[in-house]
Amino acid sequence: MSFLDDAKKKLDDVVDEHGDKIADGVEKAGDFIDEKTGGKHADKVDMVQEKAGDAIDSLRNNDQ
Repeated sequence: MSFLDDAKKKLDDVVDEHGDKIADGVEKAGDFIDEKTGGKHADKVDMVQEKAGDAIDSLRNNDQ
Protein backbone atom coordinates (compact mmCIF):
# COMPACT_ATOMS: atom_id res chain seq x y z
CA MET A 1 0.00 0.00 0.00
CA SER A 2 1.41 3.36 -0.99
CA PHE A 3 1.73 6.29 1.36
CA LEU A 4 -1.23 8.10 -0.23
CA ASP A 5 -3.45 5.01 -0.06
CA ASP A 6 -2.57 4.61 3.60
CA ALA A 7 -3.25 8.30 4.30
CA LYS A 8 -6.63 8.14 2.52
CA LYS A 9 -7.60 5.05 4.51
CA LYS A 10 -6.72 6.79 7.77
CA LEU A 11 -8.63 9.91 6.74
CA ASP A 12 -11.68 7.82 5.84
CA ASP A 13 -11.52 6.13 9.24
CA VAL A 14 -11.29 9.47 11.07
CA VAL A 15 -14.20 10.96 9.11
CA ASP A 16 -16.31 7.86 9.72
CA GLU A 17 -15.67 8.05 13.43
CA HIS A 18 -15.61 11.82 13.98
CA GLY A 19 -17.32 13.38 10.95
CA ASP A 20 -19.97 15.11 13.03
CA LYS A 21 -17.37 16.66 15.32
CA ILE A 22 -15.30 17.80 12.34
CA ALA A 23 -18.36 19.42 10.73
CA ASP A 24 -19.25 21.13 14.02
CA GLY A 25 -15.69 22.44 14.30
CA VAL A 26 -15.78 23.86 10.79
CA GLU A 27 -19.10 25.55 11.56
CA LYS A 28 -17.81 27.02 14.83
CA ALA A 29 -14.60 28.24 13.18
CA GLY A 30 -16.60 29.98 10.47
CA ASP A 31 -18.89 31.59 13.02
CA PHE A 32 -15.85 32.78 14.99
CA ILE A 33 -14.34 34.35 11.88
CA ASP A 34 -17.65 36.05 11.08
CA GLU A 35 -17.82 37.40 14.61
CA LYS A 36 -14.25 38.72 14.61
CA THR A 37 -14.56 40.35 11.17
CA GLY A 38 -18.03 41.73 11.77
CA GLY A 39 -19.38 39.55 8.96
CA LYS A 40 -17.17 41.36 6.45
CA HIS A 41 -16.24 38.09 4.73
CA ALA A 42 -19.40 36.12 5.53
CA ASP A 43 -20.01 35.08 1.92
CA LYS A 44 -16.53 33.59 1.60
CA VAL A 45 -16.71 31.94 5.01
CA ASP A 46 -20.06 30.40 4.17
CA MET A 47 -18.66 29.07 0.89
CA VAL A 48 -15.73 27.43 2.68
CA GLN A 49 -18.04 25.94 5.31
CA GLU A 50 -20.24 24.51 2.57
CA LYS A 51 -17.32 23.04 0.62
CA ALA A 52 -15.85 21.51 3.78
CA GLY A 53 -19.22 19.97 4.59
CA ASP A 54 -19.48 18.60 1.06
CA ALA A 55 -16.00 17.08 1.36
CA ILE A 56 -16.90 15.43 4.67
CA ASP A 57 -20.11 14.05 3.18
CA SER A 58 -18.23 12.80 0.15
CA LEU A 59 -15.72 10.94 2.32
CA ARG A 60 -18.56 9.41 4.32
CA ASN A 61 -20.40 8.30 1.18
CA ASN A 62 -17.33 6.67 -0.39
CA ASP A 63 -17.40 3.97 2.27
CA GLN A 64 -21.03 3.00 1.73
